[in-house]
Amino acid sequence: MAVKIRLARHGKKGFAFYHIVAADSRAPRDGKFIEKLGTYNPNTNPATIDLNFEKALDWLLKGAQPTDTCRAILSYKGVMYKKHLLGGVAKGAFSESDAEAKFNKWLSEKQTKIENKTNKLASDAKSAEKSRLAAETKIKEERAAALAEKKAAAEAADVRPPKLPLPNRLKQQLPQREKLLPRHSYNRYVVVGCARE
Repeated sequence: MAVKIRLARHGKKGFAFYHIVAADSRAPRDGKFIEKLGTYNPNTNPATIDLNFEKALDWLLKGAQPTDTCRAILSYKGVMYKKHLLGGVAKGAFSESDAEAKFNKWLSEKQTKIENKTNKLASDAKSAEKSRLAAETKIKEERAAALAEKKAAAEAADVRPPKLPLPNRLKQQLPQREKLLPRHSYNRYVVVGCARE
């Protein structure tokens, strides 16, 4: 039985979430597995990886073969490097304390890189938000200035006679309407006309 360390897909459509599992290579992707080693969420930036380091290292030492994506994940978390160092200790290239010191140094550098990336993403997001707000404020001021100019031009050009109140307008139109309509239909027309105006 060949054991593989691979991803099992979970989550909803368009929002995948993966379990990192040790499984028989003949088993289906999301089917039966031997042991769950952790989770991988690529939807966050940087991706969220929750991995049981000791179990993953144990399976690698037993001969489990990771898929390409899982190999990248294990390298990112330092499992592959730890396996490499343990191989060097087994061959007698250096002592176990030297291997532990090398691994701790690598781990601290990796942690610093991750923190720098997170801080850079946060500062970039803040600067993008500030620039977006500044652009919106500029557009708002330009629109307000254009509206004020348009209103001033309309007030300067407004020379129309003032509108008469409703009864006076009807009085002015009475002689014309009386000629056109008989008296009884005129009264209905006036009532309907008032309601419409």
